Amino acid sequence: MKRIVVAGAGGFIGGHLVKALVAHGYQVRGVDKKPLNQWYQVTEEADNLILDLMIKENCYQALNGYHEVFNLAADMGGMGFIETHKADCMLSVLINTHLLMAARDKGINRFFYASSACVYNATKQTDTDNPGLRESDAYPAMAEDGYGWEKLFSERMCRHFSEDYGIIVRVARFHNVYGPFGTYDGGREKAPAALCRKVIDAELGGVKDIVIWGDGLQTRSFMYIGDCIKGIQDIMYSNIEEPINLGSSEMVSINQLADMAEDIGGVKLDRLYDLSAPKGVRGRNSENTLIRHYLNWEPSTPLIDGLRQTYAWIREQMIVAKESKKPVRFN
Repeated sequence: MKRIVVAGAGGFIGGHLVKALVAHGYQVRGVDKKPLNQWYQVTEEADNLILDLMIKENCYQALNGYHEVFNLAADMGGMGFIETHKADCMLSVLINTHLLMAARDKGINRFFYASSACVYNATKQTDTDNPGLRESDAYPAMAEDGYGWEKLFSERMCRHFSEDYGIIVRVARFHNVYGPFGTYDGGREKAPAALCRKVIDAELGGVKDIVIWGDGLQTRSFMYIGDCIKGIQDIMYSNIEEPINLGSSEMVSINQLADMAEDIGGVKLDRLYDLSAPKGVRGRNSENTLIRHYLNWEPSTPLIDGLRQTYAWIREQMIVAKESKKPVRFN
């Protein structure tokens, strides 16, 4: 039986991945530094360990007796977090470095690294009408300060461990991922969840306006979690040796995303634009020629469909929190 470690199993994507791998019949070990009651999802059939993977010895313990590693562990969040916690984001380099060292010494067969679209050159993202970022657009390097540079450096670390030690490494550059069981409050949430939460506040509490970070014209693409989990597994077991985009190519403005959330909630709100808030690059989209070439597939869930499911889940959590007068948050 294939024995797989998921680093960052207590996170949003990691929790979904553990659940999917267990459903495939694999023996899975989930590892995260958070207490179990703070994990986004807990799959009881997995071997769930609480370990800080910034510590080298913990990485060796986590990988002992296992065959493959999916590394999704990182200190990260939406723009409100990564623009104000650059040192914390950079420290995640310890996780990937120590996991690669343990993988080399423990005879790991395959290693997956979750990178980010934040590695891309900022000068390619100054136009709201972004044609899509190709994998080659990461160089010459001018990554997102802090988080993006850590991801780009760790990509290179993966490459050289593959070249020097023969570990089969696969790297996917995630574009914004959203869906149920994700963060929607507390400062680490991304735009789809944040806007859903704000519209639900209006729907349930009679709020008449909504705060939009920036001018609302900045553009992004958003990938539904189900597509992300399929893409991770397909890339891991492919012959793709270079870093590759994993993201939807359906680009929308933040204003359009807010329109969708309002339509789902059945409300129309006055918009207040906070031009001083973190807003990231002007335009970012995933160019998916390469993943279509290799896998004859790309993320395909329409944003409105995924957003409906996300909205319904967040709404349920917020109703529970309101009735219990306690916040239900994932931090």
